[in-house]
Amino acid sequence: QVQLVESGGGLVQAGGSLRLSCAASGSILTINRMGWYRQAPGKQRELVAIMSSDGTRTIADSVKGRFTISRNNAKATVDLQMNSLKPEDTAVYYCNFHNTLFGSDSWGQGTQVMVSP
Repeated sequence: QVQLVESGGGLVQAGGSLRLSCAASGSILTINRMGWYRQAPGKQRELVAIMSSDGTRTIADSVKGRFTISRNNAKATVDLQMNSLKPEDTAVYYCNFHNTLFGSDSWGQGTQVMVSP
């Protein structure tokens, strides 16, 4: 069992920046993947950015060049730096921990990001 605690998020004007942080605790295996998904009202949850423990990153096309994902394996944390935010980035952002060995997922409680025009 993995517990995830998120921080960051909030309200910002278009063009602004926010930083999301997530800390994992519990049964954390060395080989894993951590990252962020988001869900806007009326839409399905979608991948934003994920990063494996070996450093491999996957970034959604919609945020490439604006969002940066980083992680600290020793601390089991993952951050999402969001720059040049757009109103369409408004969503609830969820931290995800993927256990690569067993194929299981753990989710954070979600943090709201709102971008005003």
